[in-house]
Amino acid sequence: MYSSYTAAAFARKYELADLYRVRFTGAVSWSFEFENQPWFDGFRDLATNGVDKPVLNVFRMFGLMSGSRVRVGGDRAYHFTAVRDSSVRGLRPDIDALACVDKNAASIMVWNYHDDDVQAAPSPVELTVRGIPARKALLFHYRIDGEHSNSYEAWKRMGSPQNPTLVQITALERSGQLQMLSSPAWTDVSGGKALIRMDLPRQGVSLIRMEWN
Repeated sequence: MYSSYTAAAFARKYELADLYRVRFTGAVSWSFEFENQPWFDGFRDLATNGVDKPVLNVFRMFGLMSGSRVRVGGDRAYHFTAVRDSSVRGLRPDIDALACVDKNAASIMVWNYHDDDVQAAPSPVELTVRGIPARKALLFHYRIDGEHSNSYEAWKRMGSPQNPTLVQITALERSGQLQMLSSPAWTDVSGGKALIRMDLPRQGVSLIRMEWN
């Protein structure tokens, strides 16, 4: 949950900055360091015993975004004032995005968040990216979910060991890195628009990065 929560919360910082007309130049993560603690013991930290937690990959996604923020529209997002006042506790999850455009690239972070961490079917998401000055774009799709960029789920599949072997630790370190959902691929652009479809699991986060010449 910390991954999708962080994506949703940090995006609302920009919207609050717009509302109050302040210049938002940066933000920090309220995280801590605890020595000699059990593996994945639930502290508000970014790593456990040297293994990166899934939330750290959200910050890696942010690090891949560059340029100027652009408007995002959609019909499955909570208004930022509702998130501010009562968080995300309705019948549906918050499915929203944060996007930016650079000289020859665009980046879109999409999340599927809800306060209640319960099992739910993945949600179909359709992105329409407009204003691309090319006929093709190279698409990179990074993902955080139960199968990607998630050392915690990998650790649970191992049986939640509190004394993992060196082989297990190596596997956890690898699973703690930001992973792609699929290999980079070219996507067609028609009339300046590209259409991207995906199924996004509950509490999942995707980063779509498109590059063109």
